[in-house]
Amino acid sequence: MRAVWSFWSEAYRAGQGFTWREPLHHLLAWGLSLRLAQAHYPETVLVTDSPGRALLIDRLGLPFTEVSTELDRLGDTDPGWWALGKLVAYSLQDRPFVHLDTDVFLWQPLPARITGAPVLAQHPEIYPADDARCGPRLVEDAFARAGLSLPAEWEWSRSRSARRIRESNCGILGGMNAAFIQYYARLSLDLALNSRHAPAWAAFPAKASLNTTVEQFLLPACLDFHRFHPGSPHRGIYQRYLFPSAGAAFDPAEAAQLGFTHLIAGAKMDARVTSRLEARVRREDAAFYRRCKRIAGSVRGGMP
Repeated sequence: MRAVWSFWSEAYRAGQGFTWREPLHHLLAWGLSLRLAQAHYPETVLVTDSPGRALLIDRLGLPFTEVSTELDRLGDTDPGWWALGKLVAYSLQDRPFVHLDTDVFLWQPLPARITGAPVLAQHPEIYPADDARCGPRLVEDAFARAGLSLPAEWEWSRSRSARRIRESNCGILGGMNAAFIQYYARLSLDLALNSRHAPAWAAFPAKASLNTTVEQFLLPACLDFHRFHPGSPHRGIYQRYLFPSAGAAFDPAEAAQLGFTHLIAGAKMDARVTSRLEARVRREDAAFYRRCKRIAGSVRGGMP
């Protein structure tokens, strides 16, 4: 199994998603995430754009075994769609893989019970459909007003349960069935980028809240639809989670037992967390730490 990371520099430069306390911590996290994972998964892949390559490879010297600048294809895409870099990376994989967010640290290899599954993800997220912030419902309303249809997988999933929404947290995402993951990722990319859908997306000047809907809601919707569809080439597909629930994922004892850290959301701004990150990298690789300090002093927002 290969380990994959993605970095769309334009989204990071624009401050989209949850950013680090300082540019230094962003760079340190890249080094630590890669160093830990490559001890378990020697084949490491970075999917980025040309500025991302200039920062992470040419300047920082991160030793990925393969580097792609395929994210150059995003060009003038609204950087508010920060999850699209991940989706492009998923769509390119043609063999078993696990994609890691840069704030994911694997102190131990992932357990075989999930790496042997067709699809793996971090944990399920379930919330009420009547929540005013319910992403799928907001998207459905916008597409209906524009007279547009959503994917069959989306509509089938929503027809089964009007009371709750299920998403898959994609702090880690991958599995043995790369063909299915390619299908899901390309469907998600088409939903976000197809020019026919522009009238619906125009209802959302800021896209930030839509990213998890397009990435994390559509995944289990595709899984459920194709698992049971008699004519699907992916019939029988299923997913396994590292953690059985969001509560378990946020339980320090469970995470420690699995040797897994994901600094979700605001944790990256916590001074105690970033101080520990600095101390860890400085202790393990003082030369890399000094390089990060030097580069961070010459960048703004984590980018040249």
